[in-house]
Amino acid sequence: MKKNNNSSRRSFLKKGAMASSIFIVPRHVLGGIGYTAPSDRLNLAAIGAGGKGKSDILNASVGGRERVVALCDVDFSGTAKASIENFPKAKLYEDYRKMLDKEKDIDAVTISTPDHVHGPAAAYAMNKGIHVYVQKPLTHNIKEARMLTELAREKKIVSQMGNQGGSNPLLDMVQKWVDSEVLGAISKVEVWTNRPVWPQGYAMPQPDASLKPKDFNWDLWLGPAEFKPFTPNLHPFNWRGWWDYGTGALGDVGCHLIDIPFRTLGLKYPTDAECSVGTIFSQMWTADYHPEGCPASSFITLNFNQTDKSKSPIQMTWSDGGIRPSHPKIIPADSDIGGPGSNNGVLIIGENGIISTNINDSSPLTPKLYLNDGSTEFGPEIEENEEPEYGHQRKWVDACKAGFNSPEHQALTSSFDYAGPMTETVLMGNLAIRSYMLRRENEEEKMEFFARKKLLWDGENMKITNLEEANQFVTRTYRKGWEM
Repeated sequence: MKKNNNSSRRSFLKKGAMASSIFIVPRHVLGGIGYTAPSDRLNLAAIGAGGKGKSDILNASVGGRERVVALCDVDFSGTAKASIENFPKAKLYEDYRKMLDKEKDIDAVTISTPDHVHGPAAAYAMNKGIHVYVQKPLTHNIKEARMLTELAREKKIVSQMGNQGGSNPLLDMVQKWVDSEVLGAISKVEVWTNRPVWPQGYAMPQPDASLKPKDFNWDLWLGPAEFKPFTPNLHPFNWRGWWDYGTGALGDVGCHLIDIPFRTLGLKYPTDAECSVGTIFSQMWTADYHPEGCPASSFITLNFNQTDKSKSPIQMTWSDGGIRPSHPKIIPADSDIGGPGSNNGVLIIGENGIISTNINDSSPLTPKLYLNDGSTEFGPEIEENEEPEYGHQRKWVDACKAGFNSPEHQALTSSFDYAGPMTETVLMGNLAIRSYMLRRENEEEKMEFFARKKLLWDGENMKITNLEEANQFVTRTYRKGWEM
């Protein structure tokens, strides 16, 4: 049986070094302090080299310490041009499948595409034994997240999701407060965001093939989604508001915000989900109906069983579209809740007080503890970060070099063993939103919204148990050639 090329290469390097170690002159003697031998450099590639992909592959290269051998993007005339300038020797591809088939020496890949391509691209790479760094949300739907989590274990892949705030050392302060039980029994979490900050809540723009940019490969951009003629105003960013490609406000920042309570409270799958969404009336008494896209705002409730850290069941609420929770009495009225301007944040609420934090990306976390007895403890307003994005990509690269299940791998904050279940929880909110919009004609020949109720969730089996029609949103249909 032919061995995986990458695994064989890494195994050879490690065994060769051990076998001949008594004859090796230290590398720093030969090449100077900080010198990295070519044989110890990872061969990296990027799927999605523009936008967030530009910083992902740049940070993963660790200032040139690692070798970037290939870049894949469907439009190198856009922001991906910067990656070509950063890595002029990298080979260029439009189709990640061709890149991964042809470039046999790729050890690890960053995936920074629109949400709908995350799962298929990651699975394609992992099945070749290639380590993966995948932007948040890990996947477009719940089933894909479960598949990638299981595949990483099966193929012994070193994985990391791109919610870089999970590597913020200030999260240790929040964890310390939770673990100390200073809040007493924690029963409620409130999470909110000012997203969407892109167009959302109206009808999908009409296709117009005449407007397609010359160098943009629309067919490859669609990937697993159903084919349709070129539609303007989706690439490179506004795809987020349409279910075929994006995952809305939850997908954009849910894996940053919900990460904080999910991680520090040790949450598992929710037991149920319930939602309501904001409506827009373009005409009297008739709400606009655009189920192909995310709503302008939503409010979601998820319930969780008690954990070792919470000591009681927890209710989590999520609100987006600029809707935020009421200002708690314990926090001074002139103080922000969450982050600056109270635009994004998390409140972890216990019987003895509240923890308030900002969004968990590269914004200052600003953790704050308020207790009912009047005492407080605040983290720094300004963070001093020694490396980009808290070293989130660099730590993944170091773990790839150390190997699957190494201490470096186990120390990663968002390997798929954690990021998979957390992503499933985030995407439960979207399942509730899409179910909320389901309607059918009743006996009176009027359209009836039949799914606007609490949905009971069997997390282990990925199934809504009290509304079969809602389970269509656990997965999706794939275009031929893009299946997982």
